[in-house]
Amino acid sequence: MADKITMSADGVLHVSDNPIIPFIEGDGTGVDIWPAAKLVLDAAAKKYGKTIEWKEVLAGEKAFNETGNWLPDETITDFREYLIGIKGPLTTPIGGGFRSLNVALRQILDLYVCLRPVRWFQGVPSPVKRPEDVDMVIFRENTEDVYSGMEVEAGTEAAEKLRSFLHDNYGWDIREMSGIGIKPISKMGSERLIRASIEYALKHDRPSVTLVHKGNIMKYTEGAFMKYGYQLVKDEFSDVAVGWDDCGGNPEGKLLVKDAIADITLQQVLTRPKDFDVIATMNLNGDYLSDALAAQVGGIGIAPGANINYVTGHGIFEATHGTAPKYAGQDKVNPGSVLLSGVLMFEHLGWTDAANDIVRALEATIADKIVTYDFARLMDGATEVKCSEFASAIVDRL
Repeated sequence: MADKITMSADGVLHVSDNPIIPFIEGDGTGVDIWPAAKLVLDAAAKKYGKTIEWKEVLAGEKAFNETGNWLPDETITDFREYLIGIKGPLTTPIGGGFRSLNVALRQILDLYVCLRPVRWFQGVPSPVKRPEDVDMVIFRENTEDVYSGMEVEAGTEAAEKLRSFLHDNYGWDIREMSGIGIKPISKMGSERLIRASIEYALKHDRPSVTLVHKGNIMKYTEGAFMKYGYQLVKDEFSDVAVGWDDCGGNPEGKLLVKDAIADITLQQVLTRPKDFDVIATMNLNGDYLSDALAAQVGGIGIAPGANINYVTGHGIFEATHGTAPKYAGQDKVNPGSVLLSGVLMFEHLGWTDAANDIVRALEATIADKIVTYDFARLMDGATEVKCSEFASAIVDRL
């Protein structure tokens, strides 16, 4: 009999050998990549006597076509009840409705961490000379910053009222016909994100956490994020971690917490990737960084991601790319992003052996040059296969 995943009061997930896990197939190429990923996930779990009962929930175009609602209440209820889920890419409604279904899920469930590990898999084509040097984990804050959706449209009554208010009360001269956005960065939001990144680094024996910000310009938002982080180290982690200024860059066996300006970070992750282990940053910076890093290790098509609330235990693991509707139903695209998100989910559940098996089998398949079109066009002597055939080849190597 299948069981719900639960979390005890001490924050530990309890996962049976037959858990119920909700999934969203995804729009566009979701019809291709989800079945392929599921094939591999099920095969890897079965090796260790585990069976997942997959529970389909609806969001995106499929939900709208079947229910008239882009994000049905039942979907939110199921994700709340079953704690852990996985999803393919979703279409964002145009001309109304949600600004982004992905953002809506994160905000409704308060999934404050966007977790994006970025590493190179042996054999994957890369535009850089040493992709093996890229091995970073990004903690991107999900609920604040400019992605929180607090903005008004230029020329509207709301925009003019806000512009006048800011002029009258703060002396801010904002040009006419300006769209105006609010960028909230709170102490609570910053601390829980940075706390999660430090705890992750300690658990996984990572030597450093880098707070990435633009605090030299945005002093009271991004600069505050940095200050909150360093103070958190002193208040909660002084026995196991130390800030750069308090040790001169020599942590003497403790976790080193340092910071870097966002723009130079985008250069240094390319030129000095070994300097970065775990990165904690805000929403927009994290978006830029994770996509730029993905390009160094094979592209966003194989980039995994997760949205997690470590306090409540909720997590949704997701393909990080778009829906690519022109390829939908062609059994063509790379299923790597949703598959590796499943690997990330397995690791989160404590199924590390199954997760490691998938990675080894994926690398072996690519080493044999059996790949989907996106890699085949970049490799000499490759055998181009369909999405489903790529998944079957991985299963053969489990």
